[in-house]
Amino acid sequence: MSSMAKVIRREWLDWPFFEPRHRAIGSALDRFVQSGALDKIDHNDVDDACRKLVRAMGEAGVLDCAVAAPEGDATTIDSRSICLSRESLAYADGLADFAFAMQGLGSGAIALGGSVELRKAVLPKVRSGEWLAAFALSEKEAGSDVAAMSCTARADGDDYVIDGEKTWISNGGIADVYTLFARTGEAPGARGISAFVVFPDDPGFSIAERIDVVAPHPLATLRFTGCRIPASRRLGAPGGGFKLAMQTLDIFRASVAAAALGFARRALDEALWHAKSRHMFGATLGDLQLTQAALGDMATETDAAALLTYRAAWRRDVQKLPTTREAAMAKLTATETAQRVIDRAVQMFGGRGVRKGEIVESLYREIRALRIYEGATEVQKLIVARDLLKPR
Repeated sequence: MSSMAKVIRREWLDWPFFEPRHRAIGSALDRFVQSGALDKIDHNDVDDACRKLVRAMGEAGVLDCAVAAPEGDATTIDSRSICLSRESLAYADGLADFAFAMQGLGSGAIALGGSVELRKAVLPKVRSGEWLAAFALSEKEAGSDVAAMSCTARADGDDYVIDGEKTWISNGGIADVYTLFARTGEAPGARGISAFVVFPDDPGFSIAERIDVVAPHPLATLRFTGCRIPASRRLGAPGGGFKLAMQTLDIFRASVAAAALGFARRALDEALWHAKSRHMFGATLGDLQLTQAALGDMATETDAAALLTYRAAWRRDVQKLPTTREAAMAKLTATETAQRVIDRAVQMFGGRGVRKGEIVESLYREIRALRIYEGATEVQKLIVARDLLKPR
């Protein structure tokens, strides 16, 4: 680790997208990071680290803006607050950002469509950090194309019987509660999908495979073999699962861009620190015009991505308008920008940049996945284009 403080600088909180409460959230996040709670957690055991990170964030109240209270309405969750949180956490600790996001994503559909009993049973434990949550949507043949889902849930009396697999499930294997989407057949395609709450001790539920990726995160393939659950654990109406999934993703989609911003800002700050302190050819690295040009590009591209990100969040929070196109623009721009910014930082560090344990090396591994998950860059371009081509 470098000697730099892990607290993000937020000059952009003066932008008109934000209100005084957002500045208060930023200050609370700074206090949490400066408390050393993240530094005390050993990240070598990823599963244990996620559990401890979630518990620490729950105890500090950091999860409150991402996980609805049981009596609350998830549609009132503030996207700007989630984005600020993810940007700050990603700047300080990529795994903390991941853990934070999954608590919100994994519980969102429960807050939106769960019964009073389910909300009371699950949401307080997720919000406090006692339980880890997971969002089980993707399959081998149904990633971006959710309508191709083949996992089924068959009604049987007062129960549903689930068969099939889910893969690339974040928190898979360590979650205490899973929001599962399965085909119930009320109609073809997306209209025949329902959502359910599944617990890891439900008979017929197993972990088929743990998945190791370039930046360690808990991922798994889930298997359901005649997994019987009570019908009371269905979320919303039969066939309403796709709508719940999209509503949940709509709340959190811009925050993926915010996480990329956190990575980019950390890489830029590390590069600035290195440029000022690295001596070569009788001067510092920062005295070289090539370095200055790179830093200028990095800063400008990062702020441009930030403007798109917080525009999308502001549009959802304040204007109460659809953000399909705006969130897609933010996600693709912020993740692709962060990849370029981090790559330049690695190059600036030279040999140190690829040494395991360096901040920029870990950022290089962290950012790669963000260009793929919750809709790859290519899919985001299609979303933007299709929205533009709609009849007006």
